[in-house]
Amino acid sequence: MKKQMGVRLGLMMLMEYFIWGAWYVTLGTWLAQTLRFNGEQVGLAAGVTAIGAIISPFFIGLIADRLFATQRVLAALHLLGAVLLFTASRQTGFAPFYALVLVYSCCYMPTMSLTNSLAFRQMRDPQTQFGPIRVMGTLGWIVAGIVIGSLRIEATALPMRVAASCSLLMGLYCLTLPHTPPLAQASRLRVRSIFPKEAFQILSGRSVAVFAVASFLICIPLQFYYAFTNLFLNQQGVVNAAGKMTGGQMSELFCMLLIPWFFRRLGVKYMLVAGMLAWVLRYLLFAYGNAGPRMWMFWAGILLHGICYDFFFVTGQIYIDRKATAALRAAAQGLITFITYGAGMFVGSWLSGAVVEHYSVVLRGATTYQWRAIWLFPAACAALVLVLFLVTFSERDASTPEGVGEASAMPSTVG
Repeated sequence: MKKQMGVRLGLMMLMEYFIWGAWYVTLGTWLAQTLRFNGEQVGLAAGVTAIGAIISPFFIGLIADRLFATQRVLAALHLLGAVLLFTASRQTGFAPFYALVLVYSCCYMPTMSLTNSLAFRQMRDPQTQFGPIRVMGTLGWIVAGIVIGSLRIEATALPMRVAASCSLLMGLYCLTLPHTPPLAQASRLRVRSIFPKEAFQILSGRSVAVFAVASFLICIPLQFYYAFTNLFLNQQGVVNAAGKMTGGQMSELFCMLLIPWFFRRLGVKYMLVAGMLAWVLRYLLFAYGNAGPRMWMFWAGILLHGICYDFFFVTGQIYIDRKATAALRAAAQGLITFITYGAGMFVGSWLSGAVVEHYSVVLRGATTYQWRAIWLFPAACAALVLVLFLVTFSERDASTPEGVGEASAMPSTVG
């Protein structure tokens, strides 16, 4: 791959994740503080990306891989997304807003896989070339948080309009990307082509089944962080909360470098355990910290994101890659993504909203939240999952032969 192509693909990744980071992180703050939506509504709004993740494999497998060039599909989805985001930013009622962001998420979530597949098609050696390209996506998320936080527009509709503007630019930019025609021949569209029955056979092994169940369960308390942390920090009086939250992505980059070292010393099981334990600690730190002398606890909770995400999700992706045969790796990864980022986070978005609403208090027309009780709930949930995983998971399972090779790429989403 030529250097010029690397720059073009890196810019594509930067814009792709700038869009998501610009509007999603501060969504709860705007909806709760300005539009006065209740906790359940904020949770449902945060869960639209999970619905998009559920639909995404079907879109990619049934349409994008068979009918249209990747760069044209990307352009169409981002241009439509720009219109949907801008229109959503002008809504004040929950029903029209939710409908618009739901449709938008169904457009956006497939683009993450499409940008990956387009990049892979331009590379001679994806194992060595994809990592530096994908890191630009995390950088885009970080830049978005710093920009939104420094402008102090977290409680306004402006982050969504910034994302809409970038989506418009991204749509136009995609038209300049290399022509990437579909590889699969147009044929009868079948749902079973998304997750072939052989992909489900990997779950017949006890260890993989336990891992899949634990991954689903841990994504439920995980959604508390994504949906409500920015609102929490702002209500606690933390200045530039969105900017400070980018520390989580910075630690993610650092921890990514440490994974090989820890992998050799801890193995799969205790890497996964460390990731789950980090979620418990993070929520406890949020529960007992404050914006004054215990601000260090907030910082620690944010910086634990690298361990929370990389040690569990990236290690899990490597584990599944090793368990699956070469022919089924893509399908197996898609199935786990469906279980975690789709089903798990969808349940988590509903539950987090219900818990936040349960612990909300209206005083003099303003809504406040009992944040300690709120954060202790996902901490307890994560601790329960951790204990169950620790006593039931075994790294080796005689009923499931390991596949050959190691993971070929970094994860396709930002944690």
